[in-house]
Amino acid sequence: MTVPESSIVVRPEPMDSAAYTAASRLHAPGLQPAIKLFEAAARAVPMPTPPHPIVIADYGAATGHNSLLPINAAIAVLRKRTRPDHSALVVHTDLPDNDFTALFRTLSEDPDSYLTRDANTFPTAIGRSFYTQIMPSSSVSLGWSSWAVQWLSRTPAPIPDHIQIAYSRDAAVRAAYARQAAHDWHEFIAFRGRELRPGGRLLVMTMGIGEDGDAGHRPTLTAIADALDEVSGAGLITSDERRRMCLPIVARSEADFCAPFAPKGRFEQLEIEHLEIFDAEDRYWNQYRRDGNARVFGAQWAAFARAAVFPSLLAALDGGATDPRASEFCERLKKGVAERLAADPEQTRLPLAHVVLIKRQQPQ
Repeated sequence: MTVPESSIVVRPEPMDSAAYTAASRLHAPGLQPAIKLFEAAARAVPMPTPPHPIVIADYGAATGHNSLLPINAAIAVLRKRTRPDHSALVVHTDLPDNDFTALFRTLSEDPDSYLTRDANTFPTAIGRSFYTQIMPSSSVSLGWSSWAVQWLSRTPAPIPDHIQIAYSRDAAVRAAYARQAAHDWHEFIAFRGRELRPGGRLLVMTMGIGEDGDAGHRPTLTAIADALDEVSGAGLITSDERRRMCLPIVARSEADFCAPFAPKGRFEQLEIEHLEIFDAEDRYWNQYRRDGNARVFGAQWAAFARAAVFPSLLAALDGGATDPRASEFCERLKKGVAERLAADPEQTRLPLAHVVLIKRQQPQ
């Protein structure tokens, strides 16, 4: 991500693969039911005729860790429906400056990689935003996207009173983010509608908003905002850099997900086959309830924040991620977040959304 309002947002890359893997484990409670849905999709999609490959697209792959288990599960289902030598092509997509080296290292070295389990599945990658068309029309049988579409394609405006729009009181800025979020979801599904084969399906796992309007993640986001103010007050970053630091992420409600499909329930031949918003388990809180170790609780959430969102904040430094202050900035921010959460441990609400889209066959 760059800072100007017209900029394209780069979904933050992990500090390193190990840190990202550890942070990703927080979301495991939402992953297992998503895998079940993805397996059901794999059982239902029409199969291409060999030698045409079965194409699986991973939209917003990052380093691939959140994709391995669902893709493995889908391939296992598909193999029961076709002959063993029917080739499968897995296309991992992300922005051009994604760490594709780390992605391919994951595919080569991780014991959960599909490359260790299926000799006729082949990986490739595309470095391009999924808010455009990135695959040939009518080519994708199955699509997977986890923890990606909450990142906006651009930053509509700085957030003057927080780092995350859900907790801003500025009505005009909230409206700007809502417009951008609606536009991005419209574009994301419009291009997937072109790329999916008739009968193809796409599963999206992302941040949701419950019926009560709560977007969740409040304790950690507030701790980050307060720690940023402390770092700024100490003079490590300038007031202008602090003003630019925000997270261009949005959670969506059921109405938000359904909006492009109104009034007939179909858009670009896509329909919503399944939509569920639920609260995932806060595993760090559950551990704290068992052991009472507030220091570990704070450290775990701070480590997650560093891997997941600090890179986006780094982009607001005058020198970006390579700024000479970057390392000290991250360490002081992480320490501040950990201390605040340890001082007042609180369960974090984690609303998640599972959305399954199907491309209907053209009427005869």
